[in-house]
Amino acid sequence: MDGNVVAIAGIAIMLGLIFLGVNIGLSMFIIGFCGYAYVLNFHAALSSLGNFSTGSSMSYTMTVIPLFVLMGNFAFHSGISDGLFTTTRTLFGRMRGSLAYASIVACALFGAICGSLAATTATMSRVARPVMSKNGYKDEIIGGTLAVSGTLGTLIPPSTPFIIFGLMTETSIGKLFAAGVMPGIVMAICFCLTVFITGQKDKNAFPAGEVYTLKQKLVSLKGFIGMFILFFLVLGGIFSGITSVTEAAAIGALVSLIFLILRHRLNKTNFFGSLLDTIKTLGMVMITLVGAGVFGTFLTITKLPTNLASWVETLNVSPVVVILIILILYALLGCVMDTLALMILSVPIFVPIISALGYDVIWFGVIIVMIMNMGAVTPPVGLSCYVASGVMKIPLSKVFRGVVPFLLAFIVSLIIVLAFPQIALWLPNLVRG
Repeated sequence: MDGNVVAIAGIAIMLGLIFLGVNIGLSMFIIGFCGYAYVLNFHAALSSLGNFSTGSSMSYTMTVIPLFVLMGNFAFHSGISDGLFTTTRTLFGRMRGSLAYASIVACALFGAICGSLAATTATMSRVARPVMSKNGYKDEIIGGTLAVSGTLGTLIPPSTPFIIFGLMTETSIGKLFAAGVMPGIVMAICFCLTVFITGQKDKNAFPAGEVYTLKQKLVSLKGFIGMFILFFLVLGGIFSGITSVTEAAAIGALVSLIFLILRHRLNKTNFFGSLLDTIKTLGMVMITLVGAGVFGTFLTITKLPTNLASWVETLNVSPVVVILIILILYALLGCVMDTLALMILSVPIFVPIISALGYDVIWFGVIIVMIMNMGAVTPPVGLSCYVASGVMKIPLSKVFRGVVPFLLAFIVSLIIVLAFPQIALWLPNLVRG
């Protein structure tokens, strides 16, 4: 049977398993293993499985994922997230929609020390929900604002999707981190503009905040101290070339633990809770990575990615059209698949095409993270919406309704980075190492 037909059949069966509720990593593993055995032989498939299982679990580079996750968990339990929201809330003061602005900015700042969409959404939802409810915000506004703001956690570095993308494409993770900074700021600004425009149309949607004196605002700045220390130690070390990504992650985990101790929040619940959450996250990622590795090898031996890239090169259409088609596919698949799983599944297929068209792989990595973030707030999957609904006990339907005004902000920020690639590429060009 033709290799392309085998690959397409494998992808179709795998998607069927996912829609039936089978774990994405397990689905990729089963189809990848069986497909590999069908194309070559059973012993070759066993060898492939062994290589990816030991290679992924014993890779030094892979240690960056649990270290960054652990850093975010320690930072949360140390109260850094509470300080960020309190400070931003105070700085925006009596502005209409001040708590919405504070939530967006606090999520962006916490994303700079977390790296997980779900963790950022859950953490800031716990902090912001009581205050926003007390000040008269409707559940739709609270749920929508925090669900979309949480997506900044995977765009602003450190970012788990960027780490996975870097490992899969053998691209500099440090430069990917740098590439996400400016687009993350652009997206946060678009979210804030959405709050402003919506507030002008409906004065009751975003109530005014409390009044704070200049002295209170200056005193509140201490809430930024922990975040800035972690940011400059971790990302400053990476961007300057002083530390590798893995070394920076280890430093971040250690410093966030020190914050936990200095703030007198180190106890059995917080410490072991952080370790358990890290182990759960790592287990999920590792299962997905091993499955993706086996499935990617299966696709490689069928030559589907190479054939697709060659076919695209022969098309008499503008490369921009190809990019738009790929982005539409990401937007559609992002509505029904987990963002991390979608990246692992799609990168081996689309990156060869992007390279053949002459586009920068780092820029493409930023683009797919941005569009997958939009998928994280759209039904039926909408991971960020599910997290926000679960944590804040707001009906999922209300969260999805609250997200609607922000969808245009996702599209506008994406168009800006598409039209001006240097927004994403300017900072990586300055990174050393």
